[in-house]
Amino acid sequence: MKKSIAIIALLFSVQIFSQAIYEDERYVPETDPLVLKNLEEWQGKKFGLLMHWGTYSQWGIVESWSICPEDYGWCERKKGSNPSNYNDYIKDYEGLRKTFNPVKFDPEKWAKAAKYAGMKYMVFTTKHHDGFNMYDTKYSDYKITSKDVPFHSNPKADVLKEVFNAFRTEKISTGAYFSKPDWHSEYYWDPYFPPFDRNVNYDPALYPEKWQKYVDFTHNQIMEILTNYGKVDILWLDGGWVRKRDQVNIKENYAEKFTENESKNGFIKHRVVDQDPKMDELVAKARVKQPGLIVVDRAVHGKNQNYLTPEGRVPAKTLPYPWESCIPAGGGWSYTPDAQYLTGRQGIHMLVDIVAKGGNLLLNIAPSPEGEWDKAAYDLLQAYGDWMKVNSTAIYNTKPIEPYKEENICFTQNKAGNVYAFYLAKDGENKIPAEVTVKSISPKKGTKITLLGSKTALKWTKFDKGFKVLIPESLRNNLPCKEAWTLKIEAINR
Repeated sequence: MKKSIAIIALLFSVQIFSQAIYEDERYVPETDPLVLKNLEEWQGKKFGLLMHWGTYSQWGIVESWSICPEDYGWCERKKGSNPSNYNDYIKDYEGLRKTFNPVKFDPEKWAKAAKYAGMKYMVFTTKHHDGFNMYDTKYSDYKITSKDVPFHSNPKADVLKEVFNAFRTEKISTGAYFSKPDWHSEYYWDPYFPPFDRNVNYDPALYPEKWQKYVDFTHNQIMEILTNYGKVDILWLDGGWVRKRDQVNIKENYAEKFTENESKNGFIKHRVVDQDPKMDELVAKARVKQPGLIVVDRAVHGKNQNYLTPEGRVPAKTLPYPWESCIPAGGGWSYTPDAQYLTGRQGIHMLVDIVAKGGNLLLNIAPSPEGEWDKAAYDLLQAYGDWMKVNSTAIYNTKPIEPYKEENICFTQNKAGNVYAFYLAKDGENKIPAEVTVKSISPKKGTKITLLGSKTALKWTKFDKGFKVLIPESLRNNLPCKEAWTLKIEAINR
């Protein structure tokens, strides 16, 4: 995943860029009944936690991408003894394992904070593109439990095991992030050839035995996670460029990139390589081991992408398939010193906006090199939790209802037909107005309207289009939550 822009800029840009890619993406519905059942349950959970963590946290840099020789800003090398020399930089980067010692790692504290915030599922990076494994794999020595990693002797050295156990204790579903490309593996970046870009650095068609070794390596590692680490609910695969390609499209696409996407130094961006990881075979094996497993083969059109994952963006409208927006809570995806985090108001409004459009929010928090979360991360989750204690019934297990959003008011609906109208506080507002007008929803005659957190039946007046509800001063001076307030409308006209 690429380095995020600043959070505030992100908040202003998500609506602008929301139509890019995912709104036009095709979707192949799942057919496995158990997967469909689990996918429906997942859609009702609405709020999850993503964590990017690895040796790179010690430098406070973007995860993995600085070792990729591509001509992009997020790949710029700034750390190490000699960042101007690629080979020296690789040695320094991979040498970070020798100083990685997160002795303050406390996954139980993370899990409790996530539970309080109202998060119902989590996804943890087992391995990012750089190939460093945050679990005790037997297929690589480049791992948290290797003897050259100081943390290997710690009782919590098998990080994935500790994280999964801690979150399961809090009844939070578990997901494994896994990178399909592995830039440390000799079967992906063969040391005989220099790496050119993010892709495999040889032609798999010319070296089929070598590529098969990589496919076997990848399958073995994923099956290892699904076998040795208990119940896994989601397999969240990154690196969508590692996929089977249509040969005709490859030739057309490759020629187009030469003419349109050549950078100033001659580097060809988005090179297309046929690198088939044999996902159908993998998923079949995975679901024998973990029946009903939700698989997210990100950005790869086909049956193995059970839900889509708009990255760093919130769609401007509902989407006709299961989806989640993955958004960093502060800084980038990986740990950033002095990161600026979302405020409670920004975070709550983002969650409401996404849920009103039928999606889930997967919020990323990046642990420090010592294994801690920033205080600002805990403060944000505290704000979520305080708000969710009052309003969670309008979030979980709800569906979108047109028009989804009217100015600063969002809508959801539950299975009983109750409609919830979220009033998102405007700039400078610390309490809901004395009168709230809704133009697009018409309550049935005699319908009861209340504010979540209060049992008081509110007076309301019907208009030709919509209605107006009155909020008494006694309630406005003693509101049950901050940042957004939810009107529950028991029945509406349709």
